[in-house]
Amino acid sequence: MPLPRTAKDDALRWAKDRTAYMAEITDVQLKPSTATVHFENCLGANDEVAEDGRYSLFYYVDSLAPVTEHTRVVRTLRQKLEKQGYEVTGYREFKDAYTSAVFRANDRKSHYRVTAETVGSGKTKPQALSFAVRTPCMLPPGVEQQQF
Repeated sequence: MPLPRTAKDDALRWAKDRTAYMAEITDVQLKPSTATVHFENCLGANDEVAEDGRYSLFYYVDSLAPVTEHTRVVRTLRQKLEKQGYEVTGYREFKDAYTSAVFRANDRKSHYRVTAETVGSGKTKPQALSFAVRTPCMLPPGVEQQQF
């Protein structure tokens, strides 16, 4: 099956735009100094390691939203992104340090996964609301896809 083709810069731009959009529609400010980019190699169906440049991206950035806002944010995301064609795959409202807020959804067109969730234990690390994007396995343009 052919992998989607996207340059790493384009995937990262989309991830940054999508996290900024999620923050915007929930009236939350992002904390740019926390932005983290992880490009990872993809494994084949039988754990093969390809040498054709395929990758997936995991990008996340924390927000300045206090824990008292986490439930409102995930509720808003669920409501607005479902209307835009996202499939919600995980949802939980914030209750305490052990039952934190979680919102997970898949973009049905690109198969990118977006999340917003409470991170940090609250005991040793302050709790923050983090927005993230994970891409499916993709191939850079102009590269021949390795077959297994």
